[in-house]
Amino acid sequence: MEGSAIPKRRSRSSSVRELLLLILIPALIVVLARVFVADLYVIPSGSMMNTLQINDRIITSKLSPKIFQLKRGDVIVFKDPANWLGSESEGSSLFSSEYLVKRLIGLPGDHVKCCTAGGQITINGVAIDETSYIRPGVEPSTIPFDITVMKDHLFVLGDNRSNSADSRYHANDGAEGLVPVSDVAGVAKFVYWPLSHFTHLSRPDSVFAKVPDAQ
Repeated sequence: MEGSAIPKRRSRSSSVRELLLLILIPALIVVLARVFVADLYVIPSGSMMNTLQINDRIITSKLSPKIFQLKRGDVIVFKDPANWLGSESEGSSLFSSEYLVKRLIGLPGDHVKCCTAGGQITINGVAIDETSYIRPGVEPSTIPFDITVMKDHLFVLGDNRSNSADSRYHANDGAEGLVPVSDVAGVAKFVYWPLSHFTHLSRPDSVFAKVPDAQ
């Protein structure tokens, strides 16, 4: 009929090109996201229990600290700063196993000390209640420490303090057990596997709400 549209049959080569685009474009998006936005890690040890279990898979945001500032309470993934992995292996990505996972407690300039008469850690003179994330039955620290975090570094602790080789154990590593900000690979946001452990790793801001900025 005059004026009616008659669809043309696509060539086989055209169909193949479209199929390749349907495969390659999503793959490219995933690769770009992995490079610039997020990464995946496996938790092989129990130093962050009960927040993170052995063999949990986590998604981290790479936007911190590149775009967004790190904050106290973040669960951070960072490159081994000074052969910490000689004592324990904390986290691995699909590309490397030279990473650790800990909770950020002290920012640059913070005075972090253990402990009060009640067994609490203080930051800039204010005691913090860490019961919301420390493994039940574990003390904030059985090791005394008193440190002012130097510029461009972080003080980190595991949530399972009795089984975590963190900043407390590396005071003689040349950086007083502190982690360079430049070594931070990202902030953990989700546990995505196994599905029974799926959760959003929210930051416990209320724990640090009364802590003043470093002088």
